[in-house]
Amino acid sequence: MSFDMNKLMQQAAQMQAQVQQMQEDAVKETAEASVGGGLVKVTANGAGAVLSIEISPDAIDPSDPEALGDLVLAGVNEALRSAAAKVEAKAQQMQSELLGGLGLPGLSG
Repeated sequence: MSFDMNKLMQQAAQMQAQVQQMQEDAVKETAEASVGGGLVKVTANGAGAVLSIEISPDAIDPSDPEALGDLVLAGVNEALRSAAAKVEAKAQQMQSELLGGLGLPGLSG
């Protein structure tokens, strides 16, 4: 089995470029979560930023502000989790393609 160092270095540079692209794409990858039967809707991106929160007037009960806080928290967590899952799925696909392309025993997809 021959080992081509130039090919390995070229593939490492390609992998670095793809990781950078993936990080840039994570900002664009969005997910929306709706909780409380649509009372609160949250949109987040794969970079961990909350982009928007929409609160229905029906969700606002002055006698129970904790309920609204719980809905917002649940919506934010779900939107962030969903966006991160999308990014993770793309990262796993990319990793599989890259490792398969290295031609190393035991690493091909």
